Amino acid sequence: MRVAIVSACPFPVPQGSQVFLKDTAQALRDDGHEVHLVVYGYGDGTGFEGLRVHRSWRLPGARRTKAGPSWTKPLYDLALVGTLRRVVREHRIDVIQAHNYEGLLVALAARVRPVVYQAHNAMADELPHYAGFAWAGRHLGAWLDRTFPRRASQIVAPHAGLAEYLIANGSAPGKVSVVAPPAMTEWFDPEPPGAALPPMVYTGNLDAYQNVAFLEHVLARVRRDAPETRLILATRDRAPFGGAEVLPATDFESLRTLLARDAVVVCPRVSWSGYPIKLLNAMAAGKAIVACRSASHPLEHERTGLIVDDNDEGGFAEAVLRLMCDSDERRRLGDAAREAVRLHHSPANFADALERIFDRAVQYHAVARPAASARVHTADAG
Repeated sequence: MRVAIVSACPFPVPQGSQVFLKDTAQALRDDGHEVHLVVYGYGDGTGFEGLRVHRSWRLPGARRTKAGPSWTKPLYDLALVGTLRRVVREHRIDVIQAHNYEGLLVALAARVRPVVYQAHNAMADELPHYAGFAWAGRHLGAWLDRTFPRRASQIVAPHAGLAEYLIANGSAPGKVSVVAPPAMTEWFDPEPPGAALPPMVYTGNLDAYQNVAFLEHVLARVRRDAPETRLILATRDRAPFGGAEVLPATDFESLRTLLARDAVVVCPRVSWSGYPIKLLNAMAAGKAIVACRSASHPLEHERTGLIVDDNDEGGFAEAVLRLMCDSDERRRLGDAAREAVRLHHSPANFADALERIFDRAVQYHAVARPAASARVHTADAG
């Protein structure tokens, strides 16, 4: 099939959503589909390995890569609508896969092809975390969740909790499929755990919904028993508190180098609706992981990682110390996590599942469009 993947974001950027976008495009391309990425007019770095990337008009001086609302985003989204229409026309696109909410809005506004909505989150869950949206964000997010996903021909959710939420908010059950994101163990060549005390490692952006400030309290507790403990933040942002070291993460290669080393990877996120791609990468790299329960979707407690109740500082610190002080346990959990990625997150299986969903979207669109036209003609005749 000829697929346009649209996302209202700069690309490439070493953040989870953009990594998921790239992995999706590469999985479909490797499965034999013709894939076109439609994104904002700028990015930060390289690493999209031969993908066909179509960029919208760029506002002079634009360089913002941070997630969340901004005053310039509506301008970029309008430009993206025009770019998507052009790509669909020039490359005879069969189906559009729209990533995240703004991508969905762009695809619906373009009104050119069947749309498969690749859900990344629930807006009622994530929007309140952004500055200025604390109270209004819950209500606006809930309205968005009720209004727009159901308009897509098909919906792909990364985990069952988000699928059930979208169905409860009006999306037809027959439209919603659960497909976990892809990852590959071949991306990483980890060294075996050693006797030395490993650092705590967090990878990703430091936006409020990531709950990174929680790690300041965890680090203080861990250092009571292991004063030499290091916390490394692999990010493009500045350290949010003292005692944390920042390792600039500008591309996937820097992440791969970091995750090759012995470490305990920590995920403090408690926002339930998203799917932290950072966890899949850490699992593929064979790392021992500690995560808060609400965002621990790919993990199985005591088998592929350790899961702690949300915001439980003492429990989180205890789990981190347990892994830091036991190289055999780090190896056991890391090996099991790596095998789980190999078995359950294959890019080939991911692409096959999307292909079936794309077929259903095309069929739905073919039936729905004549039906809509008939309703319009009937109304006109009346």
